[in-house]
Amino acid sequence: MTEPTSVITSMPDPAAYVWTPTSDYVENANVTRLARRYGIETMPELRARSVADISWYWDAVVQDLGLPFRTPYSTVLDPSGGIEHPEWFVGATSNIVDACIGRWAADPATAGLPAVVHEAEDGRTRTLTYAELDQQVRRASAGLRALGLGRGDSVALFLPMIAEAVVAWYAIARIGAIAVPLFSGFAPAAVAARLQDADAKAVVVADATIRRRRRIDLKRLLDEALVSCPQVAHVVVVSNVEPAGDAGSYPATADPATAHPATAHPATADPATADPATAGRDISWAELVDRTAETGDAQAMTSGEVLLLGYTSGTTGRPKGAVHTHAGFLVKTASEVAYSFDLKVGEVFCWVTDLGWIMGPLSIVGTHANGGALLLYEGSPDVPDLNRLWDLVQRHQVRMLGVSPTLIRTLRTSADVATEDVDLSSVHVVGSTGEPWDPEAYAWLAERVFGGRVPIINFSGGTEVGGSFLAPYPVETIRSCSLGAGSLGMDVDVVDPHGNSVRGEVGELVCRQPWPSMTRGVWKDEQRYLDAYWSTFPGLWRHGDFALVNGEGEWFILGRSDDVMNIAGKRLAPAEIESVVASHAAVAEVAAVGVPDAKKGEAIWVFWVPLAGSESIRAGRDMGTELTSLVAEELGKPFAPSVVVQVEALPKTRSAKIMRRAVRAAVIGSDPGDLSGAENPAAVDELRAIVLGRPR
Repeated sequence: MTEPTSVITSMPDPAAYVWTPTSDYVENANVTRLARRYGIETMPELRARSVADISWYWDAVVQDLGLPFRTPYSTVLDPSGGIEHPEWFVGATSNIVDACIGRWAADPATAGLPAVVHEAEDGRTRTLTYAELDQQVRRASAGLRALGLGRGDSVALFLPMIAEAVVAWYAIARIGAIAVPLFSGFAPAAVAARLQDADAKAVVVADATIRRRRRIDLKRLLDEALVSCPQVAHVVVVSNVEPAGDAGSYPATADPATAHPATAHPATADPATADPATAGRDISWAELVDRTAETGDAQAMTSGEVLLLGYTSGTTGRPKGAVHTHAGFLVKTASEVAYSFDLKVGEVFCWVTDLGWIMGPLSIVGTHANGGALLLYEGSPDVPDLNRLWDLVQRHQVRMLGVSPTLIRTLRTSADVATEDVDLSSVHVVGSTGEPWDPEAYAWLAERVFGGRVPIINFSGGTEVGGSFLAPYPVETIRSCSLGAGSLGMDVDVVDPHGNSVRGEVGELVCRQPWPSMTRGVWKDEQRYLDAYWSTFPGLWRHGDFALVNGEGEWFILGRSDDVMNIAGKRLAPAEIESVVASHAAVAEVAAVGVPDAKKGEAIWVFWVPLAGSESIRAGRDMGTELTSLVAEELGKPFAPSVVVQVEALPKTRSAKIMRRAVRAAVIGSDPGDLSGAENPAAVDELRAIVLGRPR
């Protein structure tokens, strides 16, 4: 690490938006129930106790949420293997299916409640109650066993956010196999690399999905990937785009009472492009579930047995599989949805995400562990227009809505977005993760869209964390863009290059104690696990994010530590530059990157996308000079960008996050790494062409 000679900090504007909870929020919140059960009255007191005795806290979560274990644990935590290898809920057996489906399906009061609600881009809808989900999972489990799959076998999921994805997820867990969710936007090479690393024995795939009215042939992509994956013995194909009338597909027409007026895709595909089944390998989902449902209990798993391999999409090297377990992932995700997002039995949870990102599994397990209804949206949130998100909320009465800051910035800057005539009163909490907010977009969402009546729970964690490190809670005051403080049970800190705690300065985000959903390692690579998280600060988990704790004790994430720029020995997070540039009335989106510079070490390059309809604002103005001056005025002349470039688009992931590393690679002419998760990979080539055409 480079030791800074000084530090630039982004302190919040005292006049910025602040969420102040009402008495109703405090009195009726799940986290209030937890605190008062143990005689605790304030969030600071609860946070302090949760890290002073982490065993007490995680046991309290299990008791408060009624999470079932077949065999009770004798000890909550055994740290004898070192902080890198803790053992949780020692001696217990369980299966996530018990907590997420079994107990609700067995209770007449909850068996008929919706468990999964799916809406396709063309407006088709489908609902499964807890009783129906239980039966579908039991049938799918029987089908997987009939293929010879069982405990410890890896089964991949290459599916859009459809009901079969949830059924397959639980069916895999029920038989004790390991789920390997794959991002539905991956190219064949990226799919193959993960299947090979996981040693997957089977894959569940959809024939296709529809995104922005375009058919994406997932089965065809998988077939190409499987050329180099001989260990995959079985492929289960869900008829998603072309309903065949089987138990696992949709009706040919949507329910007119709930359908969205989007343009429908063709009911049939060109026979010349249909994917042929491979004899002896491929079976249909209908065949898989066309059997007697399993009876009896799900496979009893010890607490340390693997539930999930969550692959991170690094820019170099082979994929990195984070290992999560039945007990650990269940307890952590259940607590996130219960306490941060305040979901209760029967309420609707919706996060626009993908099964291949950690928010996919977290949404499934966390929602169902709390008896909620999971709303899955399959498609792009801008079809037929940018009001689709609000329309989803209104029609499905969404209680907890998860969004990305980039999506909200897009909605905010569009002249076509209108919320005045939409009923958003069902929303109780808004969730956000993945990237920093800018104050303008945050305030627009909180005040303009929701009238200041709901909190924005901006939480930060990751695939390897299995949830959040940092999160505010609905019962406390939350300042604009803040992450609140450490999540309950998470002993997080910000440290300098020597591992010493710092406040009011940018430092590395670390965690000083283990937690239940901490990855148990990198799949099949112990040394990579130790190097990635434990080698920088011995005994401390280094997450790879730069963070700031201000004088009021509020936490802010300022970007990945390897994104942070070092300008003449001074560290600066890209988010600080981007927030200033985004405040200009003509700017819709922005990315700031550090570029090697002979004088400064690194120079700041800014790429910005103009706001639609801002031509009159930009007319006759030198926007490059204007934006450079704006940054200099806000952050100081040493941090004025060396180059400011207007572009048509910035490369983003499918979850709408700007890919800064790809932007930087386009500037310096290096390999941008894995772009299989990009929504618009062509934007990298466009950036490169612009850079090559500039005088240097």
